[in-house]
Amino acid sequence: MKETEEGFQITSETERLIIRPLKKEDYENWLNEFEARHPSQNRHDSGKFDMSECTREWFDQLVDKYQKLALSDTAHVFDVFRKTDDRHIGTVDFSTLARDDFQWGRIGYTIHNQHWKKGYGSEAVKEALAIAFHHLKFHRIEAHINLDNAASVRLAERAGMEYECTRKGFIYENDEWTDHLVYVKNAD
Repeated sequence: MKETEEGFQITSETERLIIRPLKKEDYENWLNEFEARHPSQNRHDSGKFDMSECTREWFDQLVDKYQKLALSDTAHVFDVFRKTDDRHIGTVDFSTLARDDFQWGRIGYTIHNQHWKKGYGSEAVKEALAIAFHHLKFHRIEAHINLDNAASVRLAERAGMEYECTRKGFIYENDEWTDHLVYVKNAD
């Protein structure tokens, strides 16, 4: 693992991936990979997006927003790039749930569906968890997963997270309160 840290510009590398915040010069790469997404593969996969509103100006504002969220410790968004060709593979993000005596956060992850089944997801999430514990100083990270999202469960387990419980009526989505599996990892 190779790491650098400049303010909130944390960068970490695995054998195949670079994990770091977006930079404004990532625009074309980022846009190309979103445009290359396959149609939705299941109900938890967004598939193709309408990217017509994602102009360079919009993207620059997104990068600025992510930097402000990191500086306020509200959220930390890390994008995943393949080392061999610098292609944008996806995103891993952390939301701060509580600090003080808790140091508790939530992880989210998305890998573009054209890059599925190559092990990038678990590699990226493992490395992002190391960032969360060592650089962002979280003690506990939770993943909140829909009951029927078997692929996300497998990814969480491959990344070293363990099932803790099922929270009933936990997240409001699709106009209803839904149950979620909670997977957790604590700092060593």
